[in-house]
Amino acid sequence: MISFSALGEKLGGPCGIQELMEDLGRAMSSEPDMRMLGGGNPSAIPEMQSLWRDQWRHLLENEPDRLDRALVNYDPPGGSPTFRRTMAAFLQRECGWTCTEKNIVVMPGGQAAFFDLFTLLAGHDGKKKILFPIAPEYIGYANQALHPDAFVSIPGAIEELPDHTFKYRIDFDRLRAALTPDIAALCLSCPTNPTGNVITPSELTTLREIAASHSIPLILDQAYGMPFPGAIYTDWTPVWDENLIISISLSKLGLPGVRTSVIVAHERVTTALANMNAVLALANGNIGQALLQPLLEGDQLTRSASEIIRPFYQAKCQLANRLLREALGDRVPYALHASEGAFFLWLWLKDCPITAAELYQRLKRRKVLVVPGHYFFFGLAEPWPHAHQCLRITFSQPEPVVREGLQIIAEEVIAAYAG
Repeated sequence: MISFSALGEKLGGPCGIQELMEDLGRAMSSEPDMRMLGGGNPSAIPEMQSLWRDQWRHLLENEPDRLDRALVNYDPPGGSPTFRRTMAAFLQRECGWTCTEKNIVVMPGGQAAFFDLFTLLAGHDGKKKILFPIAPEYIGYANQALHPDAFVSIPGAIEELPDHTFKYRIDFDRLRAALTPDIAALCLSCPTNPTGNVITPSELTTLREIAASHSIPLILDQAYGMPFPGAIYTDWTPVWDENLIISISLSKLGLPGVRTSVIVAHERVTTALANMNAVLALANGNIGQALLQPLLEGDQLTRSASEIIRPFYQAKCQLANRLLREALGDRVPYALHASEGAFFLWLWLKDCPITAAELYQRLKRRKVLVVPGHYFFFGLAEPWPHAHQCLRITFSQPEPVVREGLQIIAEEVIAAYAG
């Protein structure tokens, strides 16, 4: 029998993100009637699909040589030099950042980028750690540490608001207490996957000051945020300096299949990531860069983010909130996280008689896929019952699917409380 190393067992064994993707893939291939409210797949926005088809058609008909180069040639492991220059110029113009192409590295998707970042900063021996200032946090991070103790998370402070609403806040006292000398970086997503939480400008300023005072970077995952795709429903000013590591993804623009992301960071970080990419992936895919580059040269991308993507998801968010609230009424003690961005509802079922994992199984039997909340609470110093009382629900699917799914979720939640 083939045996694996301890690291092989860790990376090759089951985990939350693997189980999620397996369920999604199996349902899409063999259960077409499954209501897919569990994944983070972007919506098929007609205007964005048309834009990408137009970009592809333009390459095919007007720049066949550039398309041939994108298909036939390897780029340098850090990405196309032309794309990196264009991206830097875009960020200078649109965000006022003082970055250059040396601060840009292209990676084969955000998931791969964060694995490399965490490996670069925290290593494999447990001597360095990544600190997440507010849990819950993105499920895809949870199994990316090479050492079991490499992640530390601070439970979000719950602020209960009127009308069955709540919001997580950063508990800065606990955060400061956790900042031991072995912390290599702070990391958070904003808008947060799974909750849609957006930290305030004051919270961001404090995080930047704390990171700078400890001479560690602050990693900010902007997969849903600014400068694109712009699925953020509050005022947000994109910021960057060389102590910030910003991750920007093409996935939520409607291009998850091209597996392309951009990291903006200090040159030492981008050089190291490019070198790691050479070892792990040789080079990046070229198609995402080829499709996006012309849009970075004008204002079409930022207009698409503000005039198409943000209104589209904000309207879906408002509808999903209304539908679930109407279906639940005042019959159970629930709360929804304030919806400030991204594609999700985060449902807190207070003192529910069953766990979110059991509720997930009940919903799956009724052809509704969600994600139980406990996967998003990794790195905690001690168990938190709240983690088993939450569900992540995606509203990016077509409206009839969302309507049917939310109604079934409400029925099962009410039945769970009724015993």
